[in-house]
Amino acid sequence: MEDDAPVIYGLEFQARALTAQTAETDAIRFLVGTQSLKFDNQIHIIDFDDENNIINKNVLLHQAGEIWHIGASPADKAVLTTCYNKTSDSRVVSCAAVWRMPTDWETGSHESPDDTAHNPQTLELLCHLDDSAHGNAACVLWEPMGDGKRVISLADNHALLWDLQESSTQATVSSTATLEGKGQLKFTSGKWSPHHNCSQLATANDTAIRGWDLRTMSQIYCIENAHGQLVRDLDFNPNRQYYLASCGDDCKVKFWDVRNVQEPVKTLEEHSHWVWSVRYNHSHDQLVLTASSDSRLILSNMVSISSEPFGHLEDDEELSEGEDNHQDDKSKEPLKDSVVSTYEEHEDSVYAAEWSSADPWLFASLSYDGRLVINRVPRALKYRILL
Repeated sequence: MEDDAPVIYGLEFQARALTAQTAETDAIRFLVGTQSLKFDNQIHIIDFDDENNIINKNVLLHQAGEIWHIGASPADKAVLTTCYNKTSDSRVVSCAAVWRMPTDWETGSHESPDDTAHNPQTLELLCHLDDSAHGNAACVLWEPMGDGKRVISLADNHALLWDLQESSTQATVSSTATLEGKGQLKFTSGKWSPHHNCSQLATANDTAIRGWDLRTMSQIYCIENAHGQLVRDLDFNPNRQYYLASCGDDCKVKFWDVRNVQEPVKTLEEHSHWVWSVRYNHSHDQLVLTASSDSRLILSNMVSISSEPFGHLEDDEELSEGEDNHQDDKSKEPLKDSVVSTYEEHEDSVYAAEWSSADPWLFASLSYDGRLVINRVPRALKYRILL
């Protein structure tokens, strides 16, 4: 029985890194990376059993350091990337690496949770994505829907395109792009576009958003002052190739058509503090999640700028039956954008929100105190979209 009530899991560690496991389409699975200075850091593999509304977890050790970003291979569900801090010669450096989960991590763990808690297995290092010449890694992006052989890392003011070979045990830089300009320029985040044959990248640095052509590693557009303060996150509309969402420290979420970057197409001002994360639903692009330091997660229905601004297309038969005029008036009006729900289960900054890759109506959010919450799109809205 499906229930709209949230399911909450406490990691017992501070955490800010969350991803859905993209290559796993049968199980509802999320990966969380911890940030602990005292203890070995961990990857928590969170499986949600939606029939019984419970969470099953497995823990793997990530001894390399505290995790700032995590990404799952689109092709191999055992492979992931992390960006992490380590101390080297008494200064902190940010590194990136590709890891494999041990083959038997699933065996027996749910039956005897006590044993695994005491002896968690360790991630296997496949290769480093560091290039000391190119500074501190901020994030690693997998090629969307790819074969798991190409990733981009953003490090200081460099974007590096890597080819992974030999089952991801070797990584070579195939091309690079560099942010030019005054001062200490530094990428804060980026998103690899699933459109244009995956040949475009969007990046955020300071208050600017830039688009790059990965074939030439040259800049194709720039939104100079996209936000009044730092841009924190970006996401591409999965169905409309030119549409991009951004969020930032000015508490705003903005939607852009990158063919005309003078003005955003739409701006949301629902949060009261920095917005850390913005995510389009993979199947129904009017559903947008945003997560903020105001401890709230907001689900918005941005239907006017979605791929179905008039709702689903009615077929001719529905239009007969004597309600022609009524239907006609309705179908010409684009539907109104609205906040669907504000989720208040967190008590600390919500750093990440992600849609499940297995269930389009389910999403997870993570706050810094290590609280992971799993929620569903309200049933009434789900049926309105579907029916």
